[in-house]
Amino acid sequence: MAQQVCAGAMMMCSFGVAPSALIVIPKGMPVMAGGPLAATIMDFAPIANIPPFSMCTTPSNPMVAAATAAAWGVLTPMPCIPVTPAPWIVGAPTVLINNFPALNSTSKCMCAWGGVIQFTFPGQVTVQVP
Repeated sequence: MAQQVCAGAMMMCSFGVAPSALIVIPKGMPVMAGGPLAATIMDFAPIANIPPFSMCTTPSNPMVAAATAAAWGVLTPMPCIPVTPAPWIVGAPTVLINNFPALNSTSKCMCAWGGVIQFTFPGQVTVQVP
């Protein structure tokens, strides 16, 4: 079952080497999801919303390709700089936050270098009080 994603959600890129935490910048009327800000499919801006995943390992990234060529063909990871030109897909089309679909834990975002960014933890924690 998909969960609402909020600020601090952990995500991973298929070509990154470390996880990263989603940053949600309040737009319009801020909406909270169990405490943190709720995310929408429009929270896809590189660096501002999607921080780097440490190092990038895909040869389709020009920096990785150049470093690999300089190392005589040995794959050489380079610093990750996400290039996410389009919003998250699919989101929750029936749940709107400031006129945009809410971001859920099954959503994915594509990097221009071929990486698929997906959530490993949606950022919400519920506590049962006895």
